[in-house]
Amino acid sequence: MKTHLIIFILVLISFPITAQTNLYENPDFDRIARRHKIIGIIPFKTTVTLRPKQMKDITTEQLDRMEKSEGESIQHAMYSWFLKREKRGELTVKVQNPTTTNAKLLKAGLTADNFAEHTPDEIAKIMEVDAVIMGTFETDKPMSEGASLALGALFGFWGNTNKAVINLSIHNGADGELLINYNKGVSGSLGSSTEDLINTLMRKASRRISYSK
Repeated sequence: MKTHLIIFILVLISFPITAQTNLYENPDFDRIARRHKIIGIIPFKTTVTLRPKQMKDITTEQLDRMEKSEGESIQHAMYSWFLKREKRGELTVKVQNPTTTNAKLLKAGLTADNFAEHTPDEIAKIMEVDAVIMGTFETDKPMSEGASLALGALFGFWGNTNKAVINLSIHNGADGELLINYNKGVSGSLGSSTEDLINTLMRKASRRISYSK
């Protein structure tokens, strides 16, 4: 039974890969991951950098809501991908429902704004999981359907290009040890929902590294 943790590349389906990829994998990953029964995904800390002209037409509160929505959209799209394979019996681990994850985090006073103030093992303890998937996402346009539609309606145009940087880390819940770190910069055109994006790219990533039977 091959046991690995899935990494995903968060890029648009139509994106040409233009930036360097940085990948670290803990040499003891296989041994550590064999003990994992349940993993969890927290909302990604997202930064949407709009043009100065766009910033004049949006409030700080609107931007904050957009970024929060984007981070949670990534979280839910990843969970959906895992869940489909879990139901087919293809995973060796369970994946915590984001509703449960976010309720536990909220009760403990944790948000995307203060995740950095807590160690991965502290977060895992609050979530009651064996491993935590977390990360940051920076883009000049939101990718989630709701945020993208809101932006298009707000500014009256869509544009053809998008630049984004994803930084993904997976930590062992028991001691916070880093298992995977993946950093990727991409650019291309906007044209897919977050769920479609994750579904396509997770399928590709799973052929290399997966929690699969």
